[in-house]
Amino acid sequence: MLLGVLDVGSNTIHLQVMQAHPGARPTPTTNLKTELRLTDYLDELGNISAQGIEQLHKAIADALMHAKEFQTEEIVAFATSAIREATNGAAVIKEISERHNIELQILTGTEEAAMTFLAARRWLGWSSGRLLILDIGGGSLEMAVGDDEYPDESLSLPLGAARLTRQFLQSDPYNSKEIKKLQEFIDEALSDSMPATLTEHRADHFVATSKTFRTLARLNEHWFKDDPRQLNISSLEKAIPKLLAMNNKDRSELPGVSSNRALQIVAGAIVAYSALTKLELDEVEICPWALREGIVLKWLDWMKI
Repeated sequence: MLLGVLDVGSNTIHLQVMQAHPGARPTPTTNLKTELRLTDYLDELGNISAQGIEQLHKAIADALMHAKEFQTEEIVAFATSAIREATNGAAVIKEISERHNIELQILTGTEEAAMTFLAARRWLGWSSGRLLILDIGGGSLEMAVGDDEYPDESLSLPLGAARLTRQFLQSDPYNSKEIKKLQEFIDEALSDSMPATLTEHRADHFVATSKTFRTLARLNEHWFKDDPRQLNISSLEKAIPKLLAMNNKDRSELPGVSSNRALQIVAGAIVAYSALTKLELDEVEICPWALREGIVLKWLDWMKI
């Protein structure tokens, strides 16, 4: 069947339509992505503004129209940290569900980590052993570790690339004072919140998902001829000063970096480096499957019951 997965994220509204059947590998057929940085539409009270809500409605309507054109049989829709944490998030979810006749579910940070972990496990297989996964989104950083299809321990922190850029990085190019405050905030969050199960992960395989990690790996390939299927921490350490020396326009001209991603890649790189350092990892493998694929796999498992 054709299954549509509608991801209402902090950076984008992304529809992915897949051929999906229980016991079979999900195969992408078409997708539609609208860049909409919801964190930019938050007011001083943490509400998504009226303008942001209307932009959200338009992006969802366009996605559902695209799904209809491709005769999508089922839509699984979910929202992550931007709406989850907005003061008026519950009201926005209710309005979206009623106007567009869909059931938009809010995922918790723990659920995000678990679904991403499931996707990585299914992609890599049981032979990969004990997995440790990291994912940097627009609003949050997820980490999880475990031996099975669902993690033994997971963690979600408000260390997403879009969120941190909005909070700390306003100059162009960014200045040293901003970067120092950002680094201190990240280090404190990781030190205060990471449980021993994660810091002492004993993992056999280290995996990173998400557009941020893929972009960083591609930049390391561009600058240092690294394998883009891996992200090496020593190359990442050398890449960060290069990114800091650029302005947003310069970064947007790098391979694989859109104008929207150019605003956030510095924050994403610093989060990635800090997390890898905290976990004492030299390198992570880039996994092409992430949250959306995890949602599909979970849905297919439910369909078997």
